[in-house]
Amino acid sequence: MLRFRLLILLNLSFATGMFAQHKSGVITNEDFLFLEEITKAVLDTSRIHPGQALPAPYGRNNTGGILIRPGGRDTYPSFWIRDYAMSLETGFVSKAEQKHMLLLTASTQCDQTWITRGGSMVPFGAIADHIRVDDLKPIFFPGTYDYEAQGTNEFGTFPAYCDQFYFIHMADYYFKQTSDLSLLSKEINGIRLIDRLEIAFKTLPARRDNEIVYTTDAFRGVDFGFRDAIAITGDLSYSSILKYRAANQLSAMFSRLKNKIKAAHYKDIAVKIKAAMPRFLDKNGMLTASDGRSRQPDVWATAFAIYLDVLEGEDVLKAARHLEAAYKNGTLAYKGSIRHIIKDEDFNQNTAWETAIVGKNQYQNGAYWGTPTGWVSYAIAKVNKQTAAKLIKEYINELRENDFRKGSNFNAPYECFYPGGYTRGPVYLTTVACPYIVLRSF
Repeated sequence: MLRFRLLILLNLSFATGMFAQHKSGVITNEDFLFLEEITKAVLDTSRIHPGQALPAPYGRNNTGGILIRPGGRDTYPSFWIRDYAMSLETGFVSKAEQKHMLLLTASTQCDQTWITRGGSMVPFGAIADHIRVDDLKPIFFPGTYDYEAQGTNEFGTFPAYCDQFYFIHMADYYFKQTSDLSLLSKEINGIRLIDRLEIAFKTLPARRDNEIVYTTDAFRGVDFGFRDAIAITGDLSYSSILKYRAANQLSAMFSRLKNKIKAAHYKDIAVKIKAAMPRFLDKNGMLTASDGRSRQPDVWATAFAIYLDVLEGEDVLKAARHLEAAYKNGTLAYKGSIRHIIKDEDFNQNTAWETAIVGKNQYQNGAYWGTPTGWVSYAIAKVNKQTAAKLIKEYINELRENDFRKGSNFNAPYECFYPGGYTRGPVYLTTVACPYIVLRSF
């Protein structure tokens, strides 16, 4: 009788889809629904409502609308453009919320080049790294909340590169959701939004022949805020991938505005960047972070490039096989989260990246992050869906085990962690939002 009841239960489970595989082939429906619900919960607790107080001394949200910060509890008490933009495609941010944060970002864009007290330059067109919620002052550099003291050599002497392109991503997603093209003509502090998007795009130094973004030791900008504690110089792969996507997005916007010349111009830039990306490939098919300092095989850049179709053909398969091998031998992932650098490709025994301001196996210098897990699983699935599914299962199991909704002693999704008890950043949004976006899209 017991066996008969178990068979009935099992048949009902399959019939209702409880154990069925999601359309991606790398996650069950049950696990996908769990990921969807925890992503919604983290995003909801990351909202800062008008007038809501943050922990002292960060004040109240005086922007007049809802903001979304990088996570819940006491995580990062400001509005970070990058983290918010990376979570947009979950579909869980309302149109009104999007419009408010897009216009706030535009209103704090640098309209006059200036030099910080620490000797760094904020160029015309720069987009803030984060914005203070009480007085709406833009902080263009990582590592501080102090408007006057921002911009020191430790975090670069040029604002973080990625935010210019995430500003464009915010606008692109909003217009895809609303078709409200009239907002592109809206003047913010005397400059139309569409002009601000173009100015942001052109703010960063780029090679004349191929549009690849670059930086130098003498005038360094952080390539991507998820490694602002790392010094990376030369031609930059991750920033160039973001520029590739932004160029396509601007091309699409100008197409809808019936401006064929500018649409073609930005499409041409995207084509040039894509054609130039193989210059970063190493012998294993991995994109190096740069061709200068910290020119190491970059897991995040490689997987993200595969996800955005920046890499194609045999280049994709070669990189995917290398990532799969690293996952299987234990040098890529831990509990479903991903390192920036495969362990046996660390710069040396003392540091993962060549130059870092944090110790090895901490934070961005060797800890494991959930943010890129979706991109990596997508890449590995190109050669082995079973391996990709195993990675995702480990990721989901860790989230279930430490789910913050269980109570104050539980903190997942973490920003990052490392075996032995090191953790950072409880209830971190992109840790669930980015993998969810990938898994709902394939």
